Amino acid sequence: MRIALVTDAWQPQVNGVVTTLVELVRHLTAAHHEVLVVEPGQFRTRPCPGYPGIDLAVAPGRALASRLDVFRPDAIHLATEGPLGWAGRRYCLQRGLAFTTAFHTKFPEIANAALRVPVSWGYALMRHFHAPSSGVMVPTRSVLQMLQQRGFANLRAWTHGVDTDLFAFEPMPRPHPALGQLARPVALFVGRISYEKNIEAFLRLDFPGTKVVCGVGPVAQRLKERFGNVRWLGLLPRSELARVYAAADLFVFPSHADTFGLVMVEAMATGTPVAAFPVDGPLEVLGRRTPDGARAMGGAMHQDLQQACFEAMAVPRREARARALDFSWQHAAQLFAGFLVPVRTDREAPLGRSSATAPGD
Repeated sequence: MRIALVTDAWQPQVNGVVTTLVELVRHLTAAHHEVLVVEPGQFRTRPCPGYPGIDLAVAPGRALASRLDVFRPDAIHLATEGPLGWAGRRYCLQRGLAFTTAFHTKFPEIANAALRVPVSWGYALMRHFHAPSSGVMVPTRSVLQMLQQRGFANLRAWTHGVDTDLFAFEPMPRPHPALGQLARPVALFVGRISYEKNIEAFLRLDFPGTKVVCGVGPVAQRLKERFGNVRWLGLLPRSELARVYAAADLFVFPSHADTFGLVMVEAMATGTPVAAFPVDGPLEVLGRRTPDGARAMGGAMHQDLQQACFEAMAVPRREARARALDFSWQHAAQLFAGFLVPVRTDREAPLGRSSATAPGD
């Protein structure tokens, strides 16, 4: 199948959406699909206001149309709602082509946190963007249900995965030179240091040991000045990041705004348990223990994040690893291919395997 993937999030950006799309392309290619990635690096760009390190395409419509015309895809997927996503949407609607989309990021919450834009306005815009989509792929069922309540249609329950070879299991926290001789336990946060991540909830915790933050973002300098007792590691290569995960005793995920939270699965793959609020993302990633205790749980959730931290510290590292093994990039790519639609025929007819999971299955 010839698949056009249109995305505003791509390398050298570093975030969960980019990781997801890179892994998706890798596994689709391994399954003998031909994938054209249309991304900002192919266009004239400008920095995203308030988010240094994220560049957006400027007026990409004509060049995008030329690329898609030459490629002649069997299926078109718009991964993001940025300038390229809107240009791809316009291209498809003008030509009467069916396409799919994805809801990776709660942009309405981000706009509210950064600019005080009412959340309802943001979701009205997102609903308009996704309305013509033949399938909106959503990484968690709780977010899918939220979008249903907000009037979104054609939703598809998707998922993400983890590279369990790169993020290798360590039965005990393994010392790492970047951390030095830090007081234990080491509580780690990895992610973009931005408005919506609620990082201060982690940094303010009265928790023994040492707090470590790995990442960059628009509020990093302000937080560094306020929390000088935190170990700030900045941006690390993924191979190095895997070793930092494995060196931590605990991973703390304070966000209320993430749709999934890929960093939680990466931490659990190394054996590091997760503490989080019981919200979208953690509810899907950490899972729920069955009455007989048969289903592994990767950490602990609680409305009191400090309580979640203490509970997560009691989770065996092998249990965290076991939960991470439930997530596979190969499975995520198979679901994705199954949700795609042919560009020129019945909008509801899937191009992929008919066994793909749909909401409610």
